[in-house]
Amino acid sequence: MTDTTVKTIADLTREFGVTARTIRFYEAEGMLSPERAGTQRLYHPRDRVRLKLILRGKRLGFSLAEIREIIDLYDSAPGEVAQLHHFLDKIAERRADLAQKQRDIEVTLKELQQVEESCRSRLSELATRDGREAAE
Repeated sequence: MTDTTVKTIADLTREFGVTARTIRFYEAEGMLSPERAGTQRLYHPRDRVRLKLILRGKRLGFSLAEIREIIDLYDSAPGEVAQLHHFLDKIAERRADLAQKQRDIEVTLKELQQVEESCRSRLSELATRDGREAAE
């Protein structure tokens, strides 16, 4: 059963744990298009789903442009099929990017460990030398 309830901006902020400013930003970017009733914004289920997809995309590290592209595919032919294939491609790209970053971090951590060991060794040498010089 789908939710056909129209929601206010306050409803969405509570449901998704975001600020009204965040929702208005996505609206200004053209990613959400609430109905206007005077000064009040009314968000239909489509806007709620789009907001959910936007926030999920951000959590996964996709850019706003990538998220927009994925969401917009849903509204064009062939619709959801194209959207899902495109999303799978983007997931593969994101996974490869994160794997490379993970390898880069591992290399950096090893290098930091080597530099740290070198510094500690040198400090030990200096402490030993200074101890001998003080005894002389």
